[in-house]
Amino acid sequence: MKERLSIIIPVLNEGAVLTKTLSALQLLRQAGHEVIVVDGGSTDGSAALSETLADRVIQSRSGRSRQMNGGASIAGGDVLLFLHADTCLPGEADHLILTGMKNLRRHWGRFDVRLSGNHFLLRAVEALMNLRSRLSGIATGDQGIFVERAVFEAAGGFPEIDLMEDVTLSRRLKKYGPPLCLREKVFTSSRRWEKNGVVRTILLMWSLRLAYFLGANPARLARLYEKPTLFAG
Repeated sequence: MKERLSIIIPVLNEGAVLTKTLSALQLLRQAGHEVIVVDGGSTDGSAALSETLADRVIQSRSGRSRQMNGGASIAGGDVLLFLHADTCLPGEADHLILTGMKNLRRHWGRFDVRLSGNHFLLRAVEALMNLRSRLSGIATGDQGIFVERAVFEAAGGFPEIDLMEDVTLSRRLKKYGPPLCLREKVFTSSRRWEKNGVVRTILLMWSLRLAYFLGANPARLARLYEKPTLFAG
């Protein structure tokens, strides 16, 4: 029997970008893979927008980790692929994932990332993100994390914390082997970088990651992430 992907997309007021993301997944749906949208209480019609473009649309308490765990709990696929609402997969993503995992005997992995903006510093950001991930074995949500469902369940799923849930899951998954680091790229929005300033966002993300590794409370880090002006204080 052909292996099947369950693509799980956590959503909160993502109507502006969601149609493009879901439309790009229709070929995968036609190939037998499923798309699950998990809405965290959107007020912009994101859930209704998803009805005809996804196999399942469910409601959840807000919080990316809770939403992704909720989607995983109803998924029917052999491999779970967690995708941000503003991120598009490369062509033949199913073949890349399933064949790569089988041939290299990997249980989980991620793609390289390409940011949408044209600012020259974003090219450096992409390169460093992909290199750091390849060297450390740590994946971020922007890279489209995929994992065998049984391994995801054995690892305990995403920790229900407000930030860095992807980093923590990666640490857990490394116990089951190194990730499959696909060089094909997911295309993700650089809207946050452009809104808050590229250099400022780079410094913020580095600082948040360092603070997390040093034991800072994820809830406080999430507040800084959502309101970068707090970072100065």
